[in-house]
Amino acid sequence: MQLKVYRGIVPAIFFGNYFYGICVVALSIETAFQLNVPLNPWPYYMLIFAATVVYYTKAYLIENLEDSANKRAHWYVKHHQWVWVSQISLSFISLFCLFLLFKNSWQHIFNMTAAEWLLWLSVPIVAGLYYGIGFANFTHFNLRNTGWLKPFVIGFVWAATITIYPILYRSMTGHIVFQLNSFDVMFFIKNFMYITVLCIMFDIKDYATDYNQQLKTFVVRVGLRKTIFYILIPLCAIGFGTFLVYTISHHFSAVRILLNAIPFILILSVAYSMHKRQNIMYYLIIIDGLMLVKASCGILSTLF
Repeated sequence: MQLKVYRGIVPAIFFGNYFYGICVVALSIETAFQLNVPLNPWPYYMLIFAATVVYYTKAYLIENLEDSANKRAHWYVKHHQWVWVSQISLSFISLFCLFLLFKNSWQHIFNMTAAEWLLWLSVPIVAGLYYGIGFANFTHFNLRNTGWLKPFVIGFVWAATITIYPILYRSMTGHIVFQLNSFDVMFFIKNFMYITVLCIMFDIKDYATDYNQQLKTFVVRVGLRKTIFYILIPLCAIGFGTFLVYTISHHFSAVRILLNAIPFILILSVAYSMHKRQNIMYYLIIIDGLMLVKASCGILSTLF
């Protein structure tokens, strides 16, 4: 009985995209610890959790899944009704949390600068373009079909959500002038490169499908080996290198630097292991799990 429950819960958490919701909350909390800013109220984290799950699940509700050989697609077909109930419920939760967050502070919205508006709107705009514009001559335009650009788009949306949004909301509701210092910018770059590398690793999983659909991802264009050594490793180096320069110049402890290095070491180890094709749960648990590892190491490192 316990094994049956386990086999039912684990796919639901990962196939249903709830794990993404957990990761976006954990990474946002890491931002608060790393940048030494107060945590936001609980509706903020509930909102980004629910919105993330709804956003990622949308892709599997608008595509034809019946003929797919993907285990994840089969799970959506089997639990189609339950997924819709979840989507509707989480959408209402998102709206309710949005109401709670702004019921006493909505007037601050009109005091935001043009730069703040741009940062707030950049994430939903880019996230919307990822799925595509559904009108006029742009019906078939979406960033998902631009293979080489896709991981950078996802990386930007995640990095802005977990790095910039917490600071924006805190400054808006706390009557604080919004500004990004050098450490904030480097932390954003670190997160951007980290998530982008994870996305490219997922493209390795989808190599066969992307090749047949003529989607020019990095791995389709240059092959697996070159993707790992000429793209993944340099992006990891850029991401952690920017953070490393700041930590050394500002005399961070060796323990803190080491803890922040662990996720990048692990991501390179996992990338190298992808010479062998794995099943989908490997990619979902191991690769997506690296986001939770990063958040945990980042939070723990602030204790030193």
